[in-house]
Amino acid sequence: MESGESTPTPQSTLLVVDDEPAVRRVLSMRLQLAGYRVVCAEDGEEALEKFLAEQPDLVVLDVMMPKLDGFSVCRRLRAESAVPIIFLSSLDAIAEKVAGLDLGADDYLSKPFSPKELEARISRILRRVGRGTASQDPREPVTGLGVIRLGDLVVDTNRRQVTRAGERIALTYTEFSLLELLFREPGRVVPRAEILEQLWGYPPRRTADLRVVDVYVARLRGKLEPDPRNPELILTVRGTGYASQRLGELSIPVGA
Repeated sequence: MESGESTPTPQSTLLVVDDEPAVRRVLSMRLQLAGYRVVCAEDGEEALEKFLAEQPDLVVLDVMMPKLDGFSVCRRLRAESAVPIIFLSSLDAIAEKVAGLDLGADDYLSKPFSPKELEARISRILRRVGRGTASQDPREPVTGLGVIRLGDLVVDTNRRQVTRAGERIALTYTEFSLLELLFREPGRVVPRAEILEQLWGYPPRRTADLRVVDVYVARLRGKLEPDPRNPELILTVRGTGYASQRLGELSIPVGA
């Protein structure tokens, strides 16, 4: 195997949820050939049942489905799990993409799409969450950044945990990865395009792609900032991107 390639282990299980039999059949075949174990569901209710029974490592979830739509399924999954979720949808509007990501999805792929593109995104996400590593918990890779203290906020990058005054703040894997990226070099302005490539693995092809970054920053601020409308930890640098600052240690021109 070449260095840098991500080969799924037998433990990498994918749950594919789509009400179209042809889509389920094609994706199941392609993903199994790629080395994954694939479980399928044809509607939202079955998806929740299969999720509980199989405990998949990633969920590929259609938005428009009978009984229970994909957004409702995502909402229920996020109430109890940080499992990576990729939305599939024939709706390509920015509002729909933002709505899906705002619920906690990790990525959003518009139909029609190339199965190869889906495979690439699945591989990137699983590689990011550390699937297949034997030396450590797959969801808690050691980064070497250690513990960052920001007032009463404590960011433990080794355990991938954030606490405020001793109370744990629940972050999804992608939210924590964004936080870690911004605080890796406090004060450095990180362009939105760079954030997209670092966390999602692909360059922006249109404005809607960069909107994904804005959604995640807003979600992160909502969980970490005392006043998200007047952020102190994650700053907006207009026309460029975002930067982090350690309170009292940095001052740069910003616009929230």
